[in-house]
Amino acid sequence: MTTRQTRLRTRALALCGAVGLLLGLTGCSGGSDDARPQMLPSAASSAASESASADPDAVEKAAVLAAYSAMSREQMAAYRTASAKGTELERYATAEALGQIRNDLARMQEAGTVVRGELAHDAEVTALDMDAQTPTATLSDCVDLARYETYDSKARKVIPLPTEQPLRYVMTASAQRWDGRWMVTGLDTRGGQTC
Repeated sequence: MTTRQTRLRTRALALCGAVGLLLGLTGCSGGSDDARPQMLPSAASSAASESASADPDAVEKAAVLAAYSAMSREQMAAYRTASAKGTELERYATAEALGQIRNDLARMQEAGTVVRGELAHDAEVTALDMDAQTPTATLSDCVDLARYETYDSKARKVIPLPTEQPLRYVMTASAQRWDGRWMVTGLDTRGGQTC
């Protein structure tokens, strides 16, 4: 294998890893330093507007979504520079989720890629177990890649998404309540479902 082929293969692997993990997590606004996750109105407003009488778990579900949104914001900040330096990822993600993000960052650094553009989310809590010894939650997120980009900073060009990659994709995440706050513990980006 030539040096050029090796570099291209490394970049492709880094892109695949970053796309896979990003499918369910990150949100940002196009190219600026504003790294707030963009939750579609249905997820953010419905969680906030549910009354405790309609859903006794509404407050906890809103807290899960807030933790997920904060983790997404920090993840996108890391992916914009291919480094977790200066982020608060460890405040919102732990265990498998944090490991996946760190692995993606290492691949991105090796390939010289960063993330630009916007990734929109429509997340909801699909399961909540407050009776478990460690309360747990499962989230489903419809991620929209329409304005998402992977940028090759060495070649100074956008790397297009694979042609088979759907622009709207369902992924799941898991969270646990530790010391009174929710943390994202796992990410399943395989999904395979469009939304």
